[in-house]
Amino acid sequence: MKHNPGFLKMVDAARARVKECTVTQAKAMLDRGEVVHFLDVREDREFAKDHAKGARHLGKGIIERDVETLIPNKGESILLYCGGGYRSVLAADALQHMGYTNVQSMDGGITGWREAGYPMEQ
Repeated sequence: MKHNPGFLKMVDAARARVKECTVTQAKAMLDRGEVVHFLDVREDREFAKDHAKGARHLGKGIIERDVETLIPNKGESILLYCGGGYRSVLAADALQHMGYTNVQSMDGGITGWREAGYPMEQ
């Protein structure tokens, strides 16, 4: 997908403030039990089609509104992913602005997760 320049500029600015990990690092953290909340921030229809095994859905469009109900402890570890790692960076940046202190974005998103052959579910 070709992204517009304004969107990419916004993502690049957020990347400077957000911790990112690779798909391989994310899987290792999940396997070691280091991630409390593994969240898919894609659209409802994307999540319904398939998602990384064990992920919960909290779409980027509503994450700021609903995250405090789902995750009241702002120090718990949160790992976010989307399709390719752009929307999850923006969502992670927003969560940090809300006071969440242990947030990461998975660079490569579900595309990288699928390509690595990691477990999926519907």
